[in-house]
Amino acid sequence: MSRARNPRARNPKPWIKRRSSIIGLSIVAFGLVLTLVSTLSPWPASLLIRSLFEIEAANTVEEMERHATDVPLTETLDQSFGDAGTNTTLDVFSPADASGPLTTVVWIHGGAWISGDKQNVTQYARNLAAEGFTVVAVNYTVAPEAVYPTALNQLNSALGYLLDNADRLLIDPNRMVLAGDSAGAQLSAQLATAVTSPDYARTIGLTPNLSSEQLAGVILNCGIYDVSEIPNAPGIGGWGFRVALWAYIGEKDWSEHPGGEQMSLIDDVTADFPRTWISGGNADPLTKSQSRVFATTLDGLGVDTTAVFYPDDHVEQLPHEYQFHLDLEDARAAFGSTVEFLHALGE
Repeated sequence: MSRARNPRARNPKPWIKRRSSIIGLSIVAFGLVLTLVSTLSPWPASLLIRSLFEIEAANTVEEMERHATDVPLTETLDQSFGDAGTNTTLDVFSPADASGPLTTVVWIHGGAWISGDKQNVTQYARNLAAEGFTVVAVNYTVAPEAVYPTALNQLNSALGYLLDNADRLLIDPNRMVLAGDSAGAQLSAQLATAVTSPDYARTIGLTPNLSSEQLAGVILNCGIYDVSEIPNAPGIGGWGFRVALWAYIGEKDWSEHPGGEQMSLIDDVTADFPRTWISGGNADPLTKSQSRVFATTLDGLGVDTTAVFYPDDHVEQLPHEYQFHLDLEDARAAFGSTVEFLHALGE
């Protein structure tokens, strides 16, 4: 007996093919529109990069929380130092049993100048405070919402606020330490250069609220100190940095803008730059071209420099921002080295 054929079996749901084609064309069209818009404005690509960074930051925070200190701390949160809402707030941590001013670490978060928040470094700041310091995690307005030198000026205002409230916040105004990671390291180094070089401060139009006598040290993790090579940097990383700097400086040709020149510190640091702790992972592409070069520059100037680097064939491949990955033995060792550096500043 013959079996009747199902006409649908012969022509299975042709609308699915049409729908798939429409979706595919829509994706292509969206990509083309995004590409076109991104040639006109840094906003679309910057926000895309920010969303990716925020995912990574959340994962890193979760890892740090596994290593959270159990030392009782005093926390003074969301202190406002400016008029930009949460973007100009800071958190202060110190040991609960502290009765007097302590060496104070002001930590500036990273995020390629276009992302990040003080909460990304909260746990690291708490762990440092547990070692006997006052530690401040500070916010600033990221790009493209604000362009250079807004963040720099805001951070300078934060330092003024901390000095004005030193007694209340257990801050030693004569043992201040600027610290940061990635873009935060660049901002820390730029502020330190302005504090210790009047010529540079005049060049960037900044009147530092901190004096060179008050700035006891600098802690720099995985930073960028010379942006002059970024226009030629290869790959997706180079593209990402160019987008971020376009957003941060506010000009597509940012390398020709005064702000782009001012961000590169290699030729501006002097022998008066403060004692420095500097590090970068062996699998971080910025280490060879940025951190090691800056460390060599400081050392050549006679600056007391503690450099923590790793050979290329080091067993552990340590990525950008490795110091926050406290599951790694090397990250924990770097934390210990940082603590030793800070204690030495008070001797």
